[in-house]
Amino acid sequence: MERKVNRIYLASEPDTIHFLQVAWEKTLGSGFVITLTDGQSAWTGTVCESEISQEADDMAMEKEKYVDELRKALVSGAGPTDTYKFNFSKESCHFSFEKNLKDVSFRLGSFNLEKVANPAEVIRELICRCLDTIAENQAKNEHLQKENERLLRDWNDVQGRFEKCVSAKEALETDLYKRFILVLNEKKAKIRSLNKLLNEVQELEKNIEHKRETPTCSEMTTDRDAIYDESTDEESEIPPNPSVLSPVVHPASDIESIGFPKMTFWVTPVSLL
Repeated sequence: MERKVNRIYLASEPDTIHFLQVAWEKTLGSGFVITLTDGQSAWTGTVCESEISQEADDMAMEKEKYVDELRKALVSGAGPTDTYKFNFSKESCHFSFEKNLKDVSFRLGSFNLEKVANPAEVIRELICRCLDTIAENQAKNEHLQKENERLLRDWNDVQGRFEKCVSAKEALETDLYKRFILVLNEKKAKIRSLNKLLNEVQELEKNIEHKRETPTCSEMTTDRDAIYDESTDEESEIPPNPSVLSPVVHPASDIESIGFPKMTFWVTPVSLL
């Protein structure tokens, strides 16, 4: 059975501290046992599931939401101290509690309790329960403290490794950058050398093409002289052929008409190369 003990203040006795214990088996909505004590007397009562459902219906509220409000008011003590108002009548043993919303308050629930014949036993149980809770919380705190110390050690270890990785990364980047600069400079020098060689080859090709397309004047004169000499030599080597010699005789009437004596001319054919 799960138990929770809270400290409350009754509206009728605001200066007196009362202790409220709520115990339940499965869930708070399935029913619970409530115990109230002021350190001298004790009152207890059982709230069944049907009563919880009836209270939720009377308030026109869903059961899950109503159970959540019960948990906040009786178990967890969530919210400011003036959020919930507790009332208890020792004569009628009637316990009720309300929730304050600004200027409006509404009743969350009311239960009839019975006075315990032996309150010392109830108070003893409450004290033991409180001590057990303190011991459990202390053990949890110690466990959490050890876990926090372990996590802190792991964090320091991870942080140290991370710093080493960062240093190694920066060193690697610096080394790679230096190597990259060297390779880049070599590539630039190689590109400049290839560009220079390419320009020289292109210039040489242009000069060769220019020489092929435009021969010099001396070469043209030499070629012309050679052609002329060859043609004259060929003409000198050809002997006169009597068969090709044909006399050209002008009529005597034409010659005599102009006052010249009669003459005969021989014409030699010349071949032109």
